[in-house]
Amino acid sequence: MTSPLPLCVIGAGSIGMRHIECALAFDGVTLAAVVEPHARRRKELAATGLPVVADLDAVPVETAAAIIATPTQNHAKVATDCLDRGWAVLVEKPLTHSLSDAVRLCGHAAALNLPLLTGHHRRCHPFVTEARAQIETLGGLIAIQGIWCLRKHDSYYDAPWRTKAGAGPIMTNLSHEIDLLHCLAGPISEVSTMTSNAARGHEVEDTTAVSLRFESGAIGNFLMSEAAVSPWAFEAATGENPAIAVRGDDPLRFMGASGAMGFPSLQTWGATPGSPPDWQHPLAHHAGPDFNRVDGIATQLDRFAGVARGARDDLLATGDDGLRCMLVLDAIQKAASSGRTETVQSR
Repeated sequence: MTSPLPLCVIGAGSIGMRHIECALAFDGVTLAAVVEPHARRRKELAATGLPVVADLDAVPVETAAAIIATPTQNHAKVATDCLDRGWAVLVEKPLTHSLSDAVRLCGHAAALNLPLLTGHHRRCHPFVTEARAQIETLGGLIAIQGIWCLRKHDSYYDAPWRTKAGAGPIMTNLSHEIDLLHCLAGPISEVSTMTSNAARGHEVEDTTAVSLRFESGAIGNFLMSEAAVSPWAFEAATGENPAIAVRGDDPLRFMGASGAMGFPSLQTWGATPGSPPDWQHPLAHHAGPDFNRVDGIATQLDRFAGVARGARDDLLATGDDGLRCMLVLDAIQKAASSGRTETVQSR
């Protein structure tokens, strides 16, 4: 029987605590240490019985993997230090604070031949794996439409930084959507962007519309708003986030030459028997399968433990996937400023 993987979690904020909770509940790992630099927080954690330490030097030598949930500006240095210790590393998104740091970090992991993953945990839901297979049956993707519109409660903006540039839905929420689109539809090559702050009146945008061109030739659009009311968003369809009410309906639609699919329900439309799927004929509708509900972060941990032990995993987001997402977000921001279509930089 394989012994549990010795794992440390670095950073004990809200997302760090989710990883800690999952590690404590999962037989495949043992929580070797929680690294927390702030003395008051360490005292609180120690009082609950957690194996808390102040820095990486105090982490037990048998540790083999790390999950990094520190503030983003610390990701690159902490991840580099963990890789230098020979550990497999999973870094919460975004991978790093800057593109240059992300390029260096991915290169460092490759040079050491060590696993570097990005915490885009949405990939770990069972309907994502099935969706990748279903998309192959649509006759080649032609068009993609996505929406994430949830009105954030007014007190959300009591923290002043949430009203400033860089804190809007592009940087806060769109990264999830871009990685999911990469996972399902392949790399994005060009973007154009329109933004508005008319609804909230803050310095930062509250609504964004992005046009996307994929390397496959498919084109699409994505509409995001933290001011508009709607039932259309990933969390509202899946119940993944307990703080967001479940409202149902598909926020993503994939359309090909022979069929269409809603996501995450995976309901599909295609030709009726004996007829082509053109506009002169009705389409056959098929309900999607039922899936057991899972905790994406817990499933990600299970798969990460496998990768740390040498397993291959084609679903988890690699460091390069995290960098690719950052490159798209950078192009989206540039397009919003320039008013032009921007090419997504290659690595």
